[in-house]
Amino acid sequence: MTTLSNVVYRDYVQIPVERVGALIGKGGSVKKEIEETYGVELEIESSTGRVCIKLLESSNPANLLTVKNIIQAVGHGISPERALRIFGEEDATLHVIDLKYILGDSRNNLVRVKGRLIGEKGKARKLIEELTNTAISISDHTVAIAGKLENVEVARRAIEMLIAGRPHSVVWKYLYSMRRRLKRKGFILWEPRIEDLELVEGTLREKGEEGEEGG
Repeated sequence: MTTLSNVVYRDYVQIPVERVGALIGKGGSVKKEIEETYGVELEIESSTGRVCIKLLESSNPANLLTVKNIIQAVGHGISPERALRIFGEEDATLHVIDLKYILGDSRNNLVRVKGRLIGEKGKARKLIEELTNTAISISDHTVAIAGKLENVEVARRAIEMLIAGRPHSVVWKYLYSMRRRLKRKGFILWEPRIEDLELVEGTLREKGEEGEEGG
């Protein structure tokens, strides 16, 4: 246990109560890994979702933002394993889009746009993740994107295009184009895990165009 003299700074993050279990982990495993990796102490209130991050005398202050990003990412629905992996690398960031801020209070608009972002059986969201090497979580009215800064910006732009009503086929072309550009610059060092992306893209294009014609 730490004493008051060991704690040099406190910061707070609020997450949904239903995500507290994910942040703590089985037997406290996730909480323990964050504390040991970044030299901090976490105090998590299960009843409210309030998380206190305690920087200790031995802590590296630069770790505070990383820890906050991990907690917020988990709070927005990204798995702890992916959040820890992503923010264990340099230049990682978290960007959150508030759909209510863009769409207003219309529930119908919110449902329609979330449907476009998720796609049939989650294929649209998955394709954006694969082509940008990011983690994306779509919750009640937010879209959280975690990954390297350059990749998050590409994913964010693709999502904003879909929100604005651009055809899925246009968005996929943009993503393929940006992926090639980033790869030339050395920002992309992975290959998508989805087998036969062209087939997935074709399926999504057909579904997207059917929906747009029907609208």
